Amino acid sequence: MSEPIVIIGAGPAGLSAARAYREHGGGAPVTIIGREPTPPYERPPLTKDFLRGETAAEELLLEQESWYSRHDVDLRLGCSAQAIDSEHGTVQTDQGTLHAQAIVLATGSEPLRPPIEGIDHPDVLSVRELADSRRISGQVGNGTHVLVLGSGFIGCELAGSLTMIGARVSMLAQEDAPQQERLGAQAGKRIARWLGGLGVELIAGAEAEEIIDGHTIQTTDGRGLSADLILLGTGAKPRVALAEAAGADVGEGAVLVDSCMRAGGRLLAAGDVAFAHNPAAGRRLRVEHWGDALAQGKVAGKTLAGIEEPWAQVPGFWTTIGEHTLKYAAWGDGYDNCELAEHGDGAFTVWYSREGKLAGVLTSECDPDYERGRELIHTGASAP
Repeated sequence: MSEPIVIIGAGPAGLSAARAYREHGGGAPVTIIGREPTPPYERPPLTKDFLRGETAAEELLLEQESWYSRHDVDLRLGCSAQAIDSEHGTVQTDQGTLHAQAIVLATGSEPLRPPIEGIDHPDVLSVRELADSRRISGQVGNGTHVLVLGSGFIGCELAGSLTMIGARVSMLAQEDAPQQERLGAQAGKRIARWLGGLGVELIAGAEAEEIIDGHTIQTTDGRGLSADLILLGTGAKPRVALAEAAGADVGEGAVLVDSCMRAGGRLLAAGDVAFAHNPAAGRRLRVEHWGDALAQGKVAGKTLAGIEEPWAQVPGFWTTIGEHTLKYAAWGDGYDNCELAEHGDGAFTVWYSREGKLAGVLTSECDPDYERGRELIHTGASAP
């Protein structure tokens, strides 16, 4: 029997790679290594409907257990990769050594904990996995005061969801409005209004200096903000330790890969951990979106099956804050101008451009602009 394809990471990119490999004729055995005890599942609901108790854990599964046996995929849960040797094709795990004809790194990201004194206190929580969301929901009841540190999309989703289940939520943000640096002031103000409408108290323009005993944030301007629970919405960073130890090329905090997800030799990488070339953009991009992890995993699987199909789509994702939905597509590495168009009844579009070319689009309740924007970005058109 031939040596297997070993996929490290049981998230969207890893499962997508296995699916695509099988769908396009790949016949070697496939082994997926996952640190968690749960088969691959959807993560976006962890800060939304699953956190609110509206969706059961079994509904999150990306495939039923029977899929793995039918497709000759050996899914090893609760298994951690400790070292890889891409030259000789070995993966050292806590359950033994695997030999591989190819290795796919799909290790994803982990919550980022900024260098704030006291941030590693066990009572300060972040959410990335199913167990995290369960732990948070188990500690939050009607009237629980939750302080969310950070105003990124994860922080906004957490704040909105927790108010919907009765918590009293405050959000501490360095920016004057949530997502202002990424999306612009006008979009940030609308997100702030949505959160305010849900009852979230926004503490803007404030920076945490220290977390005391896991329940009080001391700000740089001298305020002490206490809560029953502190949650981190301070971003994520790719899990690149395995790649770095193996001598893989790393840049922008992620593994350098070509447009077909090849990192060199037997090694491929996909998803959050990849800094991938995108031929439509004409440069490498690092993205942390669910849909792009699926897309890059698919490319990696096809590559392993001998099919060259580069990752050339415009990155994008959807998010919900309370009852409001935002759709965003962009190259994601900056813009020099943004223009907001109102459509009535709260619907709007923001067009982002760089050097005269459309670089991004953000919509709320305007799907035609979102679809048209993705196409215009992809073709390098000027902003509308």
